[in-house]
Amino acid sequence: MKQKSYKSVFSKVMQKEILVAKNLSKQFGSFKAVDRVSFSLREGEILGLLGPNGAGKTTTIQMLLGVLTPTKGEVFYFGKNLRANREEILEEVNFSSTYTNLPWDLTVWENLHFVSYLYKIGDRKKRVDELIDIFKLKELRKKRIIELSAGQVTRVNLAKAFINYPKVLLLDEPTASLDPDVASYIREFILKERRQFKVSIVFCSHNMAEVEELCDRVIFINHGKIIADDTPEKLARSIEFCRVQLLVENLRKLQDFCSKNNFGFTVEGRYITIKVKEKHLADFLQDISAAGISYDEISIEKPTLEDYFIQNSSKIH
Repeated sequence: MKQKSYKSVFSKVMQKEILVAKNLSKQFGSFKAVDRVSFSLREGEILGLLGPNGAGKTTTIQMLLGVLTPTKGEVFYFGKNLRANREEILEEVNFSSTYTNLPWDLTVWENLHFVSYLYKIGDRKKRVDELIDIFKLKELRKKRIIELSAGQVTRVNLAKAFINYPKVLLLDEPTASLDPDVASYIREFILKERRQFKVSIVFCSHNMAEVEELCDRVIFINHGKIIADDTPEKLARSIEFCRVQLLVENLRKLQDFCSKNNFGFTVEGRYITIKVKEKHLADFLQDISAAGISYDEISIEKPTLEDYFIQNSSKIH
């Protein structure tokens, strides 16, 4: 709860636009991967970029990095055009992606050390040693990348992303392959960096709980277009249905009631979970009581960002 309240207070005081994407489009032959995407990222804001596979997220990130040139549109960092000021801007920007390959034959320390030469860093050895400590890589520093697990490579990629004290971070599935305790530590570190240095972050993840925890605002992209731009809480509230889980003695009777009245449900053991419109929840409980169906336990799960993601992703199929 503390993170949520801090997040809402923080977002109200943010003003300065650090990153602006204006009418970004990218076409590959006849296929339009990104179609007139526009958004801004404010100082210290964590912006979630969500969408199903093939929606245009990765192409958008690549245009924000200058790896791909937009077919149309422009990208601005700190009020400066990326196309005209790429070298200067990328000194203050970094990224991490689960899908990025590091030189496999180099050790962890060698990878971070050589990457540091891409940026103007005073004491390179000190910075690399700091990041090895922060991302718990001390026992791995002499190991080659090819010898590491997927989760360990993810940590090296994250260390690389922070090496130049970036003002803007583009993170693509930053906690993929990490154990839950390590992923929690990384999320806490990201929030700490944002709080301490006002780092602005574009955050792509398929972990909806993680996005709800970290992101101040979410952009949902589908078929290359932005279809929603709001807080995680408001997007979740746009879903009409909640889930009601009941522990009942006469499970068959409740199943028959749900089938007859077109309520979707799933059964696990003696528990049944029923999909009900939130505004009709009180009526539903009264109706099953009137039908002579009693329950020993009840839990109600409000709509989540994952529900929003599933509903809007399914529309493309």
